[in-house]
Amino acid sequence: MTGTVGLSGGRRQMILTTAAACGAAVLALSGVAIAQNTGGPPAAGAAEAPLDWRIAERGVLAEQVQLTFDEDFAKAGEAYFSPDDRWIIFQAVPRPAEGQRPDPFYAMYVARLRFEGDRIIGADKAIQVSPPGSANTCGWFDPRDVSRIYFGSTVIPPSASEAPGFQRDGSKYKWMFPPETEIVTMIVPEIFADEHPGAPLPPPEVGELRRITGNDTYDAEGSLDPTGRFLLYTRVDAAPAFADLYIRDMKTGESNRIVTAEGYDGGPFFSPDGKRITYRSDRLGNNYLQLFVGHLKFDEHGVPVGLTQEFQLTDGDSVNWCPYWHPQGRHLVYASSAIGHFNYEVFITTADPGDLPGSNGSIRYGLLTRRVTHAPGFDGLPVFNSDGRHMMWTSQRSMEPGRRGESQLWVARFVMELDPGPAVPPESLR
Repeated sequence: MTGTVGLSGGRRQMILTTAAACGAAVLALSGVAIAQNTGGPPAAGAAEAPLDWRIAERGVLAEQVQLTFDEDFAKAGEAYFSPDDRWIIFQAVPRPAEGQRPDPFYAMYVARLRFEGDRIIGADKAIQVSPPGSANTCGWFDPRDVSRIYFGSTVIPPSASEAPGFQRDGSKYKWMFPPETEIVTMIVPEIFADEHPGAPLPPPEVGELRRITGNDTYDAEGSLDPTGRFLLYTRVDAAPAFADLYIRDMKTGESNRIVTAEGYDGGPFFSPDGKRITYRSDRLGNNYLQLFVGHLKFDEHGVPVGLTQEFQLTDGDSVNWCPYWHPQGRHLVYASSAIGHFNYEVFITTADPGDLPGSNGSIRYGLLTRRVTHAPGFDGLPVFNSDGRHMMWTSQRSMEPGRRGESQLWVARFVMELDPGPAVPPESLR
């Protein structure tokens, strides 16, 4: 069934519904409005003052704290909270010795956060959990076990040949797809000891790296549903232009291909209730990633086997990627080049299916978008902790206003009031 939906402000959103479990890709189209805080141009002859991100981010972020630093890492990024919010996992390139080149690939690390009351003030020394020389990406925690982590890894040094990947023409931002990459898991000894103080010798599997996938192709960009049973991930089967999304039943070992559209589909996450997924896609082949939300279809055993609906949240000539759910499930944060391809910033947009606590009964996908970060250089890969009171992200900001640094991890209190906005009459959605 295909329908065109009329929305306020002249926007259009097309929703295609399919009964097929895994067959056809379903496409939607919508516009996006970017709300920016601008004070207008400076007076003639006046020198423009450097942007102070502390002031520009007031009312949205507060108490910004840097978690990783240049003296330890040449670059660090893509961090996620443990389910109890006390640990983080992230990828980084260690700072090389003087006169040496940085490693060509990311290693995977975990670190314990430091608190004053409920305020995050820093992180302890990072612990490397990936094998030396391997290429690693996209680490996360098991939602049921703080000490168990998952990430994409080549385990051994990847092949010397240039790995396929995604890259926007003329941009240095690039996702590599080493074909040796598989999803792996391990119980981190330091976290296990922290969770079980005074316990006898740990089980032999603690500290053992184990492969979950084994397809001799790129399997990465994963996440687990809230129950920990279903693994959502990206696989490149034949060519980099055809990266699809799969869901693996960790109980049976069976996998279903969920998104099959042409082009690159990746970076997926389950919604907080496990009924939807969000992801990025280059299905138009124009190197401008767009964000989607898909409603999952389940079989009689509760296993996700496809999509019933798909909604496109962004459109146009911007690269939009790394979408991540707010814990209430009605908003998404993401990074976008809407301000400029050399100044990625974090935005938040509505992603309300209309039937969640706090919803106004209307489907609200991409209808209200606001800017979150305001610093020179890259700001992206935003994530929330379990209650949505803290946002962590990767940034090139510097403690000195107007200056740009290396990519490092930052965290702040998320103080924006999430208002679903004016109601859209339900009848206009039919």
